[in-house]
This record gives sequence, structure tokens and C-alpha cells, in this order.
Amino acid sequence: MKTENHGRVGPNAIIRVAEALEARQGSDAVSELFQRAGLERYLDAMPTAMVEEGEVTRLQSALRDYLGIPVARAIARDAGMRTGDYLLAVRIPRPAQAILSVLPPRLATRTLLKAIGGNAWTFVGTGVFSADPAYPPRLTVSDSLLCRGATASEPLCDFYAGTFERLFTRLVHKDAKVTEIACRANGAADCVFEIRW
Repeated sequence: MKTENHGRVGPNAIIRVAEALEARQGSDAVSELFQRAGLERYLDAMPTAMVEEGEVTRLQSALRDYLGIPVARAIARDAGMRTGDYLLAVRIPRPAQAILSVLPPRLATRTLLKAIGGNAWTFVGTGVFSADPAYPPRLTVSDSLLCRGATASEPLCDFYAGTFERLFTRLVHKDAKVTEIACRANGAADCVFEIRW
């Protein structure tokens, strides 16, 4: 289950970061962040179509530089959760959600991961997504656009972790927790997310 794309991703990676930052620190912080990232044009109107992946990379980098890694991680995770909420409200049909929520967790995992893999082009850009559904499920993003060019002592792909966790807690198991167990920013080959419940 591998998917590739060519440099564009969905606008949630920008819109939901703005929402999460505004909720935590106000609209002035959003203005400052978007100016630092060179994305001030979105302050008048958030994107409604696919965006260049480099914009998301710049936004995540600017978020870390502006607020420090711990706060940036919390905001990115919240933005990921908000993205999960959007997907549940708008993109994943209600009948599919109803079916997934009553399947045994391992079968729901296989079904959900197949769907995520089929739509991974909307969030990995030129990266590559793959998944292993065996418990504990592991989701891998090679060349994650969230941490490109970054070096840190802790994982940085919290936007993905938040999105995956929201989907798994709603559709697979209410106690699902997603942890990024390897990150390219820490010297790993790929960014790997483990899901346990």
C-alpha cells in the first residue's frame, strides 16, 4: 500500500494550523506566523484548493522557529485533530463511518488504512506513505514534508499524528493513541507512527 504524489497537498495543512494557533494564541500570532512563513496572502482568504507542499514545510518550520518546538508540536497536533474532524464531517461518508465503528478493531484498521493509503496523495506530497495493519499498526511517511530540512531531538510530525489519532479514536477504537516512534528530523530513515489501544 504505497502512494506517491507530485508536490501538492490539501489545504487543511495550512487552514487547520491557523485555526489551532488562533485558538491558543489569537489572531495576531497567526498574522506573525504567516508573515514569517511568506504566506501572508492567506491571511485575507485561506486556500480552498491544493497547495504547494513547500508552503506547508515553510509553515511548520516557521511555527517551530516562532514558538519553539514544544508549543509548535502542541499546535501542530491540534491542527491534525482538527483535520481529522474535518475529514469525518466532510470527506468520509457517514455510512462508511457507521460500518467501521462496529467492525472489530483489527478489521476496521485494515479497512481504514486502505482508505488512508488511497488518499495519501492529499497529504504526503512527494513523500511516500505505507502502512502495516498488524497490531500495533504502523504508518510510515518517507520524506515527510512536515520535517524536511529540520533537525531536532524529538519527533516533529505531530500534524500527521493528530490526524491519524482522531480518525482511529472515532473509527477503530476509542482508546487509540498515536505515537511517532521514528522521525527523519531525529536521523531516522522515515517517519513512523505506531497506534496502540
